[in-house]
Amino acid sequence: LLLDIPQANRLAQLPLKCMDQEYPNKLGQVLGDSSDLKSPQTLHPAFYGCFDWHSSVHGHWMLVRLMKEFPGMDQTEIRKKLSKQLTKENIAQEIKYFDDKHNTSFERTYGWAWLLKLHGELLTHNDTLSQRMAKNVQPFAARLAREFETFLPKLTYPLRSGEHINTAFSLSIAYDYALITKNTRFQNLIEERAKFFYEKDEDANFKYEPSGFDFLSPITEEIHLMSKVLNTHVFTVWLNHFMPKLYDKNYAFQPVEVSDRTDGKLVHLDGLNLSRAWCLYAIARKDSQL
Repeated sequence: LLLDIPQANRLAQLPLKCMDQEYPNKLGQVLGDSSDLKSPQTLHPAFYGCFDWHSSVHGHWMLVRLMKEFPGMDQTEIRKKLSKQLTKENIAQEIKYFDDKHNTSFERTYGWAWLLKLHGELLTHNDTLSQRMAKNVQPFAARLAREFETFLPKLTYPLRSGEHINTAFSLSIAYDYALITKNTRFQNLIEERAKFFYEKDEDANFKYEPSGFDFLSPITEEIHLMSKVLNTHVFTVWLNHFMPKLYDKNYAFQPVEVSDRTDGKLVHLDGLNLSRAWCLYAIARKDSQL
């Protein structure tokens, strides 16, 4: 099923509805004292909507991606809201939030990765508005890339959760950004840490997935990342050790079931099915290069 303009318009309505809706809001903030008690919009003037910070960021990313992929869709409201949110002043305040010693690790590393994804999408969109917003967001992206560079060498073990903290997911997005920006130092660091974390892994088994609130698959996220940082031959050898069942034509890969889509945590499992599909598609494309 290919995405078309009517479907793109429906997707766009999701972030458009909430990107300037301040409440309900899950801040995830550490309070140093009572002076830190401020409204979401004051703390995060660019990314205060959509319930939490990272959701706002990747909602912005989706709108930019839809503009790029569907230039024929009505972009009037999208462009108006992006112009309002991604100003130089708003981004400066977002950066300032990370200067607070109590919140330097805010959204580490999931939200960081999505900010890089947003900036990368803006950079690669041949559009006057997107290029202007890319310049506005650039200092923030540079800051979070440096935060990655500081943090990754200190991370002794990867986080293998199927929720936000999954290391492989964030590294995969950050790696794409390093390539887009031709940041060789950042690229080399991600390659080194990915190999350090995962190259010796073996005998993965999907029977231990998912956990109840997962929206990512630790196994397929790891494979997806390694498909990027290893050359085709090395990756194939690695995958045969890590997940040999994927080469079995009789292996049945079943979607997970969601018992209650009104529960904000349980519905994460819909995301798990989508993220598995995203990763497996990328893995299949890598395999087709053999």
